Amino acid sequence: MPSHVSADRSSAQPPGRGPVDALISQARRLKGEVDAVRRDAQGDGSDPQGRWERALYDLALHQLNDLDEHLAQLREGPPPVPAAVGAVRVAPVPPAGPSPTSLLSRVGSAEWNLLTDEASWSGELYEILGRDPTAPPLTLDELPSLVFDADRPGLTSMVTNCLVDAKPIDGEFRIVRPDGAVRTVHMMGEPVLDADGSTASMWAVLRDVSELRRSQLAVRETRDSLQHHQHLAQTERRLAVELQEAVLPPWRGSLRLPRRGRQALDLAARYLPSATGSLIGGDWYDALELSDGDTLLSVGDLTGHGPSVTSGMAMLLGALRGMAMAGTRPGPLMAFLNQLLDSTVQPALGSAVCGRYDPATRTLQWAQAGHPAPLLFRNGAGRVLDPPDGVLLGATSAACYGQAEETLVVGDLLLLHTDGLVPRGSRAAAVHRLLDLAPRLAGARGAQDCVRTVVEEFGEIEREDDACVLVARVAS
Repeated sequence: MPSHVSADRSSAQPPGRGPVDALISQARRLKGEVDAVRRDAQGDGSDPQGRWERALYDLALHQLNDLDEHLAQLREGPPPVPAAVGAVRVAPVPPAGPSPTSLLSRVGSAEWNLLTDEASWSGELYEILGRDPTAPPLTLDELPSLVFDADRPGLTSMVTNCLVDAKPIDGEFRIVRPDGAVRTVHMMGEPVLDADGSTASMWAVLRDVSELRRSQLAVRETRDSLQHHQHLAQTERRLAVELQEAVLPPWRGSLRLPRRGRQALDLAARYLPSATGSLIGGDWYDALELSDGDTLLSVGDLTGHGPSVTSGMAMLLGALRGMAMAGTRPGPLMAFLNQLLDSTVQPALGSAVCGRYDPATRTLQWAQAGHPAPLLFRNGAGRVLDPPDGVLLGATSAACYGQAEETLVVGDLLLLHTDGLVPRGSRAAAVHRLLDLAPRLAGARGAQDCVRTVVEEFGEIEREDDACVLVARVAS
């Protein structure tokens, strides 16, 4: 515990003005720089992280304002101390004192004489408490009348501990000014002892920390809002990932279809997340053995990100599987999917390519809706299949979709992919790079090696969106 102040202490001398003036200049320069950065960081207030950053800037400015204020008072030195303990000190009313909103009005001082039950306040304390400067200062018994009911026990405890146990005062309480304004006051003080060690008076410095506490509250609230926003984003991403994993085929290697009888297709696929890994979208790949022995091959992309888009993708993929299982051919199937998206409550756009492979005739019937056409690799060379007509799913009502047919041979390799494989606007470049992989794909041992080759070529690209790759090789 710090030593108690004696009643006969001598007045402290103000420090040299030179060093303090230098500190004041540094504090004000730093305050100006922080304020400039704060102004440059102003946004529209819609971003939780931006609100949190601006609140921190405001808090830093309030603290720098307080530092500037304290250094200014340090330069002026302490108020005069009375020669005798029993003298009553009444601060003169300055003709043109600081305004209630100035920096110096936020710090005041007081002393309560226990021998005479009288008090002396500085002019700044009158400003803080909103009292008439011509009115007498409140005694220690009267001071709680300004304080919130909930904060009175804390103030009483601090004062009692100071007067009885000689403990320093350091605490806060809220006061209600006569104009109804609520202010938060931080009080620091010590007992003043007389010659025989008894408490003769108590002095204190009272600081208006209302703006500082409001800034701290804003920081806490914006921090909590940011954390809540991040938690929601993490939860939404987890839901999107779980939904995506639930509907996409859980392949861990090559898949051979059909499972019954002669194996006609060697299949492999891979989902590639976006560069950030936080945007889960509506990309899908699928291969399904149908009841008549044909194999359904499809890839697609529903625009957007998040759980709603992933759930829309799951709905679209479920409808595609159901209609294919019922025998619907690729062209009419795309038209039905377009009607489905067009009739949903939340408008959405999607692209897709869908093929139906007949292992008995080795023919592929396929259709597309605004999607990159499949690539066919044969004998170490590759080409793009000529796409039939087809617009984006959900773009227009009653759209018609063409259907193409391609005859394959043993060893042929089909590669289907979504747009996110490379940055947007580079579809042609992606096709050329994929076609350049023809010699390496021809030497691959299976569909899984082919997918691995594609991932090695495109896996490190800073993609803006997620992507899917599906490889099907004719095995027999």
